Amino acid sequence: MTGRLSLAFERGIVALPEGEVLVIGAVADSDLAALDKSRTRILWRYHDAHLALANAGWNSVSKIGGPAGSVVVFAPRARDAQRAYLRLAREMTEGPIIVDGPKTHGIDSLYRELRDRADVSEAWSKSHGKVFTVSGGDFSDWPDVHPSRHPDGWWRAPGVFAADGIDKASALLAKELPRTLAGTVVDLGAGWGYLSRAILERDGVESLTLVENDKTALRAAQRNIDDDRAVFVCADARTWRPKTPVDHVVTNPPFHSGRAADPDLGRAFIRAAAEMLKPKGALWLVANRHLPYETTLEDAFRNVQTLTPNPSFKLFHATSPKPRRKG
Repeated sequence: MTGRLSLAFERGIVALPEGEVLVIGAVADSDLAALDKSRTRILWRYHDAHLALANAGWNSVSKIGGPAGSVVVFAPRARDAQRAYLRLAREMTEGPIIVDGPKTHGIDSLYRELRDRADVSEAWSKSHGKVFTVSGGDFSDWPDVHPSRHPDGWWRAPGVFAADGIDKASALLAKELPRTLAGTVVDLGAGWGYLSRAILERDGVESLTLVENDKTALRAAQRNIDDDRAVFVCADARTWRPKTPVDHVVTNPPFHSGRAADPDLGRAFIRAAAEMLKPKGALWLVANRHLPYETTLEDAFRNVQTLTPNPSFKLFHATSPKPRRKG
């Protein structure tokens, strides 16, 4: 089925001038069919999307590079991230900015906001979303896409998990971690590094690997963590594996895909943790109370213990991963 943006190009509702096209906000299933691969570069943020786009033959780049003739923005869900993407787009081109987004990402509100700041075309509505073109406009007072230091002292960036402050589940797990975490540790889905700093404050930590799919969040973590024992890896936590097994995995796994709850994400984190731990290694996990992780934990580990009861969250300490089943 032809996507909304491709249909808009086919029907002449939007158009791109000659020159290089920069794409901001694309993920693995974004509608890119109408774009010319030979003159398009995609600025990637999420490692799993980068791999998918690169494997499909797109020029997926990690650095902004020079200006472009035009920019295509796929609007993310977070409002501050939308604004940051539009600011970056205008910084990168004097030409048109084509914006595509679904209603579930608040595209209607973004459209109204942009009309107060720039020359914006009529929006074309299709498949529960909108496509429109932005010409001119000054967005220099909108959030910067790069990490910045907040009044609480932590570096964060628009659109990262817990962009507005410390996540309550992570804070609980940080409090409940044992005083000693001897050996090698992985923070799986490390975000901007809150849990990682708590891990490094424990006795006995020899090394800590922060694994995070969101490149922008990882850059914030690099600002927040100043410790020679820390190693930063931008990768999909579900598929990344260390070169050698580790002693501990600490994680507050994501459980949303877009707006929809997706417990399979957390289950994949649990299975990944079991595969990267030593035979007597330990997993320390926090999850919202409604998430059904118990069966997956029991399938992956010989010993599963529930830690301090909490009305909102569940804390697990799982040890001795079971050998992975073949087939």
